[in-house]
Amino acid sequence: MTKRSPFKYFKTSPEIIRLAVMLYVRFPLSLRNVEDLLHERGIDVSHDTIRFWWNRLGSVFVSEIRGRRVQQLRAFSRWQWHVDEVFVKINGERHYLWRAVDHEGEVLESVVTKRRNKRSALKMLRKLMRRYGQPEVLVTDRFAS
Repeated sequence: MTKRSPFKYFKTSPEIIRLAVMLYVRFPLSLRNVEDLLHERGIDVSHDTIRFWWNRLGSVFVSEIRGRRVQQLRAFSRWQWHVDEVFVKINGERHYLWRAVDHEGEVLESVVTKRRNKRSALKMLRKLMRRYGQPEVLVTDRFAS
């Protein structure tokens, strides 16, 4: 079975839609900034249209970017993660923020839990390894859990 095109029912060309959504996804721009950038290139599209495209097609593009990035990072010989935990207060209660960062500084995963134990740490690591594969080096701050 062939995969159907996500651009099937749009009148605008897929290249313009991809450019607008990728500008919004990839760079910290507002919808109106993307509208201005496209206007400078001679493409007249409103920010509401770009928001509609993002709502409909954003998840497709994000999964493509994430997949390509993971493939590149797995091919990289020094695939390294830094895992740390931070104490945070949410509504006056103490919670634990678990975070995994790769060697480029990109946050791979962050999880907030009420408990600080081995089980919650392993749960986060299993989830990471399912999504991104196994790192060559895992750096921790020697947290007790």
